[in-house]
Amino acid sequence: MADLSFYVSPLSEEIREEGRAEGRAEGRAAGRAEGRAENILIVLGARRIDVAHATREKITTCRDPELLRGWLLRSAVVATAEEIFGEDAPSEQ
Repeated sequence: MADLSFYVSPLSEEIREEGRAEGRAEGRAAGRAEGRAENILIVLGARRIDVAHATREKITTCRDPELLRGWLLRSAVVATAEEIFGEDAPSEQ
């Protein structure tokens, strides 16, 4: 019979708890990303800017919180939804 004592050991429980904590952190990050994506669409909608299906999909499938943050900031000032993705800000020369 195999020794199963590892599965009830303190080390085993610690490993499981680390996995649960990591899963919770990933879930919170995904929730923040979804919230930012939703906020981008809200801002664009409030500004009466049309959002094409492809643009909406690119926004809602992005999971990079910093990229979404940049898009959210841009969504307040762009003329079209697609401009939130561009690096088209005038460069300082």
